[in-house]
Amino acid sequence: MTQRLFGTDGVRGRIGKPPMTPDVLVRLGFAAGQVLAGNTVAPQVLISKDTRLSGYMVESALEAGFAAAGVDVLLSGPLPTSAVSYLTQTLRLSAGVVISASHNPYDDNGVKFFAADGCKLPDETEAGIEQAAMTTQSLSFVGEPGRARRLDDAAGRYVEFCKRSFPSNMSLRGKRVLVDCANGAAYHVAPPVFHELGAEVIPFCDKPDGFNINVNCGVMEPAAAAQKTAACGANVGVILDGDADRVFLADETGTIHNGDALLYLIAQAEHQRGNTLQGVAGTIMSNLALEQALATMGTDFYRADVGDRRVLQALVKNDWPLGGETSGHIVLRWLHSTGDGIIAALQVLAIMCETGKPLSELLANFHPLPQCSRNVKVADKRKALENNVVQQALSEVETRLRGHGRIVVRPSGTEEFVRIMVEAENKTFAQAAADEIYAALTAV
Repeated sequence: MTQRLFGTDGVRGRIGKPPMTPDVLVRLGFAAGQVLAGNTVAPQVLISKDTRLSGYMVESALEAGFAAAGVDVLLSGPLPTSAVSYLTQTLRLSAGVVISASHNPYDDNGVKFFAADGCKLPDETEAGIEQAAMTTQSLSFVGEPGRARRLDDAAGRYVEFCKRSFPSNMSLRGKRVLVDCANGAAYHVAPPVFHELGAEVIPFCDKPDGFNINVNCGVMEPAAAAQKTAACGANVGVILDGDADRVFLADETGTIHNGDALLYLIAQAEHQRGNTLQGVAGTIMSNLALEQALATMGTDFYRADVGDRRVLQALVKNDWPLGGETSGHIVLRWLHSTGDGIIAALQVLAIMCETGKPLSELLANFHPLPQCSRNVKVADKRKALENNVVQQALSEVETRLRGHGRIVVRPSGTEEFVRIMVEAENKTFAQAAADEIYAALTAV
């Protein structure tokens, strides 16, 4: 194992290729057990997964590695990422582990770690696990190996946690809510949350088969859920991703609203309640309209690097309560220590109940600048970006955009892509500029 294991959000890759092979995963579990358990008495970790077929293999390999390190393992089965964060804290565990590749196709998978406080690991801890995994020669253990058992009530515990985030003096009676589970980890927990709060729930893509996670559904392909939201007369469509830590909402007209819009709406509601926020954290991908709208409320805006872990780090550093990503990660620190798609959706529904207004009206004054995003598959992400032809194309587009938009071109932290985003006052211009950069990258 000579490659770097950790990317933007844990360890991720194609199943059957390093690092997503049984031998590497056993070593990863062993190393994580050594680093995260430390000198803890009777260390325990929770392992959860989404609905990918490969989750069984990854779970077994990690379980073997942790057990070899003398760590007891709790197995929850399919569960959202944010549920693992919550349960790790409330059960006083040494760590939590999520087996998921989030929004990626079924033949990818990944491993995310949470520390005992329910937060994702800092860079130095990830580096320690990686170093241990790469240098350990033998998985032999001293003392007793760990044990494993099922945590049968994990889903029910998380459902109650989500419900407690909704104001106790409100209910969702009279609301019709479509819930797109992306055939992922929330298929058996998200619909009950909204139903038990009083809503008429229309489940959508809630029948995973190991292969259909994120296929024609979820935040990566939200059109079908948005169309059904309007067609069935739902008040809102809650559109999750494969591990349910991200959310988009569709309003009653079928219009899709991403993470920028949800951040704006939550910040605006706090402002109108007299709780103006000192600052909100977004990322380099956040729409300029969000920054401008927050400024009118007297709220500062900070752009972190891409990744909800980076957003949370910015929030902790500045002691701010709210942040998120365009992609739908929303962090509400007064409710949870990580992004949670279900809880974020509930806060928007609370605003709808409080104001008596439909989602389309609440967001009528938020006008994002047009953005065009493209992904380019390349052999070497770093070399492609350093290519002279690509640099020349970027320079020319930046010159034309100056003062009227932004460009973000970056290597993906989870896949073999270079990601392009062009934001401009004119949609046609943004599209043309993105196409020009895309052509330069595909030519190298």
